[in-house]
Amino acid sequence: MAKQTLITKEGYEKLKAELEYLMMVERPKISQQIAEAREKGDLSENAEYDAAREAQAMLELKINKLKELIGNCKIIDESKLENDKVRILSKVTLLNLKTKAKVTYTLVPDNEADLKNNKLSINSPLAQAILGKKKGETVEVKVPAGLMKFKIENIE
Repeated sequence: MAKQTLITKEGYEKLKAELEYLMMVERPKISQQIAEAREKGDLSENAEYDAAREAQAMLELKINKLKELIGNCKIIDESKLENDKVRILSKVTLLNLKTKAKVTYTLVPDNEADLKNNKLSINSPLAQAILGKKKGETVEVKVPAGLMKFKIENIE
């Protein structure tokens, strides 16, 4: 049995949209490229045909992986999550005790992590250090440069 993947409703919808795009847009496009390459004659020495077939194989692999991922997703019900402790989907404001800089991250499943949008993977060292902690607690995070200390300022 495949491993169940936790995902947000937003992340699930993105995966479904990507799968639909691949199946409804990319698949017909590659089929058309194969048909055009076939019309050019001898397939044994037709580089266009070989490239199109390879692209088709890669696309089908990607489609199958997405179908499997979608089939093994468990959507996280945000309404049942508490805000008293840091958990998945918590929006956490941290204070770096050394630099006094504040940063806010939302803890998300691995496949939804996006640091540009302050979405931090639940499996990152920082997220692992703050999971289960409460507002006001201080945590130490081991990083390549040494230990960093953070205070949990807020949990939403």
